[in-house]
Amino acid sequence: MALVPCQVLRVAILLSYCSILCNYKAIEMPSHKTYGGSWKFLTFIDLVIQAVFFGICVLTDLSSLLTRGSGNQEQERQLKKLISLRDWILAVLAFPVGIHTTVLPFILIEMRTSHHEYPSRSSGLTAICTFSVGYILWVCWVHHVTGMWVYPFLEHIGPGARIIFFGSTTILMNFLYLLGEVLNSYIWDTQKSATMMPTWLPWANDLTNVSWNPTSPEVGFSCFTKER
Repeated sequence: MALVPCQVLRVAILLSYCSILCNYKAIEMPSHKTYGGSWKFLTFIDLVIQAVFFGICVLTDLSSLLTRGSGNQEQERQLKKLISLRDWILAVLAFPVGIHTTVLPFILIEMRTSHHEYPSRSSGLTAICTFSVGYILWVCWVHHVTGMWVYPFLEHIGPGARIIFFGSTTILMNFLYLLGEVLNSYIWDTQKSATMMPTWLPWANDLTNVSWNPTSPEVGFSCFTKER
């Protein structure tokens, strides 16, 4: 039987993000009515990223359920593409951007319950740098149009300090990407090693009954199963 109902958990998380986004947009704040609206703020962008990510997770689970045992190679190929997209969003956006807010526990649960294949380090770092620089340019453009910085403290520091701050945030995002890559490898290398424990160890009996197949298209639908 499934030890972790990943698909149910993902639906619940997705619904919670949708609820948060609806409530966020309903809040009457002057800054939401100015140029750029809520999209000026990284917190709001992060909420959208998380909602899109878990939406793709739910879609992946449904596709996995529908294609299971069908033997349709085209459907399996499309499912693998969807899984690759899910993994890419987690690696490049959902984890690095989400780690600075309270959504981090949901991301850690997702990483713990489902195996995710990270892209090559060079392409991953390039993507996160592109996102970081893009957001910095967006913040600067909002200032150019409105004469006001999205984050008030930027008004009180000089141009040189702003350059250092923006550069530091880009470096931090790269570090968070690498942290996610290392954490994902640690979690799943440990799980894989646990299934290979010699059965003569007194505490290894339960672990050897856990099946782990990160290459299966259904990984993430029923992440851990235990033989009955």
